[in-house]
Amino acid sequence: MILVTGATGNAGGALVRTLAEAGEPVRALVRREVELPAELALGDLNDPASVAGALAGVRGVFLMAGYDRMDETLAAVARAGVEHVVLLSASAAEAADLDNPISRYHVESEALVRESGVPWTVLRPRTFMSNTFRWAGQLRSGDVVRDSWPGVAVATVDPLDIAAVAAASLLEKGHDGQVYGLTGTRALRPADRVRILGEALGRELRFEGLTDAEARAEMLDGGMPEAYAEAFHGFFARGELDESAVLPTVEQVTGRPPRTFEQWALANAGAFR
Repeated sequence: MILVTGATGNAGGALVRTLAEAGEPVRALVRREVELPAELALGDLNDPASVAGALAGVRGVFLMAGYDRMDETLAAVARAGVEHVVLLSASAAEAADLDNPISRYHVESEALVRESGVPWTVLRPRTFMSNTFRWAGQLRSGDVVRDSWPGVAVATVDPLDIAAVAAASLLEKGHDGQVYGLTGTRALRPADRVRILGEALGRELRFEGLTDAEARAEMLDGGMPEAYAEAFHGFFARGELDESAVLPTVEQVTGRPPRTFEQWALANAGAFR
């Protein structure tokens, strides 16, 4: 049995489906009843006792970074005899400035997993292709996408590829102690992704870049804490995080190339209509 936390998210949901399709028994930690191809366990990653209650018969755990009392959660995982933990971290863990709260919680989460006594694998995906869903509202009402950091190229990764690497790490030998940076096939700027999405939709779309000041204001207006808005500003406006390098990890682990943004756009075009 594999316990998947974050099971209603993009990566966790893709992992639940990947494991279920492979015939592996899956238990999904969820806050409420939802439709998933898995046994459901009601709980909350901020509540270690609820996670502990979901660990009976579990041999592998897919764990999200940055939750409260993670040391207690990992102690429960160790007591339960779990054989392997895969932590979903992020490339932010590679940034040097630990005053950045996003980098700090990823670095701290990785350290706790390493110190847990349970064999581990850490995944550091770059920006998810599924973050493109935030454009859906704009594209349902027009052909213009306005978004942040127009000059920043990112080797975005499909959550299905994150799930494939996570599944391999949980089900196969040879992944203990590995840190896997995960990317797609090439680095794309926002305008490139808009063009590709337009081709998938059969529409001519246009991209308009926000200024750095507009990007910061939009994050704050959307309810993002100021410290996190400043963190993203540092990553992408000041260039403190570079996600443009294309890494071979997905193919090395899974034996196949990562999915392209074109494939993702075609598969998800319905969300933008």
